[in-house]
Amino acid sequence: MMRSRFLISGAALLLLAAAGCKSNNEEVSGPATSQAPAVVETTPAPAAPAAIAITGKVVETADAGEYTYVKVDTGAGEQWVAIPATTLEVGQEVSLAPGMEMTNLESKALGRTFESVIFSRGPVAEGAASSAAAGESFNDAMMQESRNVIPGTAMGSDMASSGGSKAAVVASADVKVDKAEGENAYTVGEVYARRNDLNGQKVKIRGKVMKVSMMIMGKNWVHIQDGTGNASDNTHDLVVTTMAEPEKDSVVVVEGTLVADKDFGAGYRYDVIIEDAEIQ
Repeated sequence: MMRSRFLISGAALLLLAAAGCKSNNEEVSGPATSQAPAVVETTPAPAAPAAIAITGKVVETADAGEYTYVKVDTGAGEQWVAIPATTLEVGQEVSLAPGMEMTNLESKALGRTFESVIFSRGPVAEGAASSAAAGESFNDAMMQESRNVIPGTAMGSDMASSGGSKAAVVASADVKVDKAEGENAYTVGEVYARRNDLNGQKVKIRGKVMKVSMMIMGKNWVHIQDGTGNASDNTHDLVVTTMAEPEKDSVVVVEGTLVADKDFGAGYRYDVIIEDAEIQ
């Protein structure tokens, strides 16, 4: 027993000695270790180009409806930026406000897909502070969704002043539209009721066009109703994004991908939205 105790004590001393050496090593290498968190904290900054103004030289422009797409050479690379229709010259130095970045954006008007586009409210004074929130121009664009509701409808003033997607809902109208035909055909009320099951799937809905908001984030935002759903929880009004330009009050069939619980930020959240739809 005595021999065992000595052995244990000896092992303990060796462990303490090793711990002491490790502690000394950590003290010697301390300054290098303390610098690591600073590197980690600053690494994400270049991955968020939309958080600061986009400054550089114009190398290409393309007009598409109410937007001008501008390719800017920032010195660190080239970046496409979409701004309200503006005349810019190749070679011109610009400083554009920050905005929301959209990736793999297909522009049917231009017949091309952009790997990355930042939607900006437009030029800002060169050297101006870039403290504007990254989503500011996005919020400005989405505010269009709060406009042009049907005149005379009883949308509550609280909803209209609250902003976000709730302010964009078109009040329930006296609409009765027959359901579309086909295996993937649903009514407006049905896509809300089955949104979790249908998430990510192609759906087809026939409805009446109640409102069209043109060129928000490079697409047209269309509200349709068919007389189903419930106005008390806003399941009567369905938002569709598309490159098509349907006439208001026309009856159309939309076919696109259903996305459930889509949250764009800045208060713009949709229980159901139909994206990249074809309209007939």
